[in-house]
Amino acid sequence: MMSKHIGILVTGHVPGELIDQHGNYAQMFEALLGKFDFTFSAYFVVDGQFPESPTDADGWLITGSRFGVYEEHDWIRKLEDFIRAVHAARVPMVGICFGHQVMAKALGGTVEKFKGGWAAGASKYWRKDLGREQTVLAWHQDQVIEKPPEAEVVGSNEFCENAVLRYGDWGLSFQPHPEFSKDYYEGLAEVRKYVMPEEQFERVRKVEVPLSTDSIADEIGAFFARQRAAG
Repeated sequence: MMSKHIGILVTGHVPGELIDQHGNYAQMFEALLGKFDFTFSAYFVVDGQFPESPTDADGWLITGSRFGVYEEHDWIRKLEDFIRAVHAARVPMVGICFGHQVMAKALGGTVEKFKGGWAAGASKYWRKDLGREQTVLAWHQDQVIEKPPEAEVVGSNEFCENAVLRYGDWGLSFQPHPEFSKDYYEGLAEVRKYVMPEEQFERVRKVEVPLSTDSIADEIGAFFARQRAAG
C-alpha cells in the first residue's frame, strides 16, 4: 500500500509562550499520527496560505483555532469554499474543534457561541458507533448547534450534543482535541484562563485521568488509510 499524503490546514497559532516547547498545531497532528505511513504538508490558511487544488493531498485535516467560524475573515470564507471543493472531489477530510465546526458550517450546519458556556478539560463522550466511552480534552465555547443534513452524530455528551460527526465515507470530525498532550493543555489553560470563570478554571486546570488519545489516533489514521472505491 502506498504512503498517504495528508494536507494539514492550520487555522490558528499556538500561543507564543508555548510554541518552543510544544511546536505548532501541524506538528502536534504529525506526532499524533506518527505511527502511520503518512507524509504531511502544512498550509497556514489562517495566514492566507491555501492549497492549489483539493486533490493536492490524499486526505485533509483541519486544525483548531481561537477564531469563530462565524467571524468575518476572508480566509474563513475561502476555507469553506475549499471544504466544499474537497467534498465534491471526495477527498477524505477530518476536522478538529474549529475544523469540526467549519466543516459543519460549510455543508449546511449551524455553529454558535454556546449559551451554556465553556467546555474545558478531560471530558467523556459516548461513541454510539463504537459502543464505548472516550475521554478527550475539550477547549471550546462554540458548538455545532445544528448538524449538516448528511452528517450522522456518532459521539456526544450532555454538554455537547454534536461532538463527533461522520459524513459517510468522506468525512469525520471531532469537537474535542485528541492532539493536545496533558502538558500542552495545562499550559494553554494557564495562558487562556481569562476566558472562563475562575471557579471553572480551578476545576479544569489539571488533567488527572487517562485520555483516549491512542484510540482516536488509530481511528483517524485508519480513516485516512482506508482504500476507497473510485467515483
